[in-house]
Amino acid sequence: MINEISALQFTTQSEKKLTGVHPDLVRVMRLALRYSLVPFSITEGLRTLGRQRELLREGKSQTLKSRHLTGHAVDVVALPAGVVSWEWDYYAQIAVAVRRAAQQCGVNVEWGGEWKTLKDGPHFQLSFKDYPA
Repeated sequence: MINEISALQFTTQSEKKLTGVHPDLVRVMRLALRYSLVPFSITEGLRTLGRQRELLREGKSQTLKSRHLTGHAVDVVALPAGVVSWEWDYYAQIAVAVRRAAQQCGVNVEWGGEWKTLKDGPHFQLSFKDYPA
């Protein structure tokens, strides 16, 4: 059942940030928004190499081989009660919705919150195995 309190579609701003993102990941994220108990927006999708270098310099990324560079990743921001939050529990709840949507769509999506080293709660990407860049 679709969550009645969650937004049914992304804002125009979030949709713009999905431009250039692989259609399978876009489909999953749109469905996940409908399933999520925590409203969320897309903060980043496809990135330029210049932007990736900037994030690396700022310590916000650890690689120049980000899946964002190929349109295989998105970052989200949790918006409980319409307010930005970086509280981990919200991202775990969003991940449940993304996992459900991905399964329904038959798409393998990885959550950065499950990584062994740098935990990245806002990050979701298509698997390397199924979606080589």
